[in-house]
Amino acid sequence: MDKKVSRLRRAVATRRKISELRIHRLSVYRSNLHIYANVISPEGDKVLFSASTLEAEVRKELADGKKNGGNVEAAVIVGKRVAEKAKAAGIESVAFDRSGFRYHGRVKALAEAAREAGLKF
Repeated sequence: MDKKVSRLRRAVATRRKISELRIHRLSVYRSNLHIYANVISPEGDKVLFSASTLEAEVRKELADGKKNGGNVEAAVIVGKRVAEKAKAAGIESVAFDRSGFRYHGRVKALAEAAREAGLKF
């Protein structure tokens, strides 16, 4: 079993529980260079909005001219951005889906930044 299959296997139980709760889901994906956050509808069929380090506004905010978003500072920016979009859309509470990643480093930074910006989960 490779790393990706193991990660997705770990994510199944969390996603099953979130689908039973029928609430909005904040899903996080990280790669070596970028981090992505999506808010998904309770039915699980539609991404309502997203934020990532690929967005031009986020790239401008990144410190010391780095082009990638593979660091904690970029995760904090994305977390604040996705929380602002959620608040603007009237979503105040979500379930956090870490997609099988450990709650550590960039994933933790994104979650804490979203909480600080007013999102509850």
